[in-house]
Parts: sequence; C-alpha cells; structure tokens
Amino acid sequence: MKKRFDIRVMEQEFSILSDKGDEYVESVVHYVNERAAETKKVLKDSTNLGIAILVALNIADELFEERGKRDLFYNQLESRTAELIDYIKMKELIL
Repeated sequence: MKKRFDIRVMEQEFSILSDKGDEYVESVVHYVNERAAETKKVLKDSTNLGIAILVALNIADELFEERGKRDLFYNQLESRTAELIDYIKMKELIL
C-alpha cells in the first residue's frame, strides 16, 4: 500500500506517494539533494531549474551506464551458460 511522504528537495516541498519504506525514500531524497548541492557549488549563478535539469541528466547518465553494465554482464552470463551446456552435452556423448 502506498504511503504519503512530505519531502523537501532543493528547498521545495513536495508530497509524494510511494510503496517503498521510509529509509528508502529518505535515501533517494538525500541522494538528489546531495547531487543538487554538488552541482550548485560548480554552477554558482545557475537557477534551481537549471540545477535540477543538470542533476536529472547526470542521474539519467548514471542509470544508462549501470544498465549498460548489467546488460553486458547478462550477455556474458548467457554466453558462458551456453558454453557450459554445450560442454556438458559433449561430455554426455563421450560417456
């Protein structure tokens, strides 16, 4: 069941619904606020909207990189599994 959370991101108040636990939501909010603070240090004269867009782009980039790593891992796992199945089939033929 979804629970209502009142959160604060980049000095803005939001109410969100989530079926994740309190710690999870707090971790996500903390992560976004940390990334926003880091970006704000670099871009001192930027607007909150500009900072939010850059944070979103950076987090999307991280997501895409992780998906690429996951896909590579799964492809390697599938390839290795196929090799092992072929090896076992060959050994059965020999026996």
